[in-house]
Amino acid sequence: MFTAIAMAVLVLGALMAARVLVAASASPPRGSHGLAADIDRLLPQTQCGRCLHAGCRPYAEAIARGAARINQCPPGGEATIRRLAQLLGVEPLALNPRHGRQAPASVVIIDEEACIGCTRCIQACPVDAIVGAARQMHTVITAECTGCELCIPPCPVDCIAVVPAPAAQHAWQWPAPGRVSA
Repeated sequence: MFTAIAMAVLVLGALMAARVLVAASASPPRGSHGLAADIDRLLPQTQCGRCLHAGCRPYAEAIARGAARINQCPPGGEATIRRLAQLLGVEPLALNPRHGRQAPASVVIIDEEACIGCTRCIQACPVDAIVGAARQMHTVITAECTGCELCIPPCPVDCIAVVPAPAAQHAWQWPAPGRVSA
């Protein structure tokens, strides 16, 4: 009996070790900054799926293996396309309109009085920018919202709106002082 248990433990251990070795050979070593990681750093991290991938990292991996073009990211727009083209040593392409159009940065807000607390928007948010509890009003952490708009379709009461993103502190510009007349 003891021998059978010991043998089973050895076989399971060998299978687990083989699985780890296969996984290690299929992915780059930890700390490695491969091409997909370099591409991912250039993407806007909205996780919106407009590129037809599950997020920015899967899109970066598809570009790296030649399965996707560099012009599928409306949130990144022309600037991101240019940076990707430079990184990859290819000619920039125009943004593919099939994936949407470039627009100013935006975030969503929730009309808290109309919110019924269904949690559907929370479940849809890829960056956890919406907080709330079941049957309680929800709100958006504006600093975390990427403006992906994935929370809007599941909302049953249409209480989510898109608004321009607030200017980041580094982008603030004060108006030039006017002439003082004496």
